[in-house]
Amino acid sequence: MIDYDFSTLTRYAFEDILSGYRVFSRRFVKSFPIHSHGFEIETEMSVYALQLRLPVAEVPTKYGARPEDSQSKLRTYRDGFRIFFTIIGLLTTERPRLFFGVIALLLTLLSFGLAIPIFHDFLLTGEVRRFPTAFLCVGLVLLAAQVLAFGFLVHSVRRGRVEAKRLAYLAQKLPGDGRLRQ
Repeated sequence: MIDYDFSTLTRYAFEDILSGYRVFSRRFVKSFPIHSHGFEIETEMSVYALQLRLPVAEVPTKYGARPEDSQSKLRTYRDGFRIFFTIIGLLTTERPRLFFGVIALLLTLLSFGLAIPIFHDFLLTGEVRRFPTAFLCVGLVLLAAQVLAFGFLVHSVRRGRVEAKRLAYLAQKLPGDGRLRQ
């Protein structure tokens, strides 16, 4: 049994988020909402622990070479894509202002990039000759504004969800005397 002092933890640093070897407190297990299946659950557990600012420790583990006659169940590309899409999904729910803000910025930059020739022609001739492109530019800027507003809306919903998760975690009994944490 490894006795680890959780009071000296660096709470927000992971060296190996995908090791697959985890030790949980009863409180964590009882309050953790599992949404993933398979290999990407490790990412979700790490994000959950960080989100609630729970103590986290990494214990160095020695890995050896796989025996020659054994087969790995890992599929590099399939598992990699599953983890990537899990991270994107978590990014949309856990950092929505960043995620949707980047999308809004890209849409705005695309709109301005398409508008440069229109402005150039307008300055030379005094006429707008590319109405479809002009309408597309306006539509992209409006879409960017909607995406940004959606990001702020999801952020406000997220704050309520984090608080509910934290309360669910704290509602679990502490080990020992069976009392709830004050």
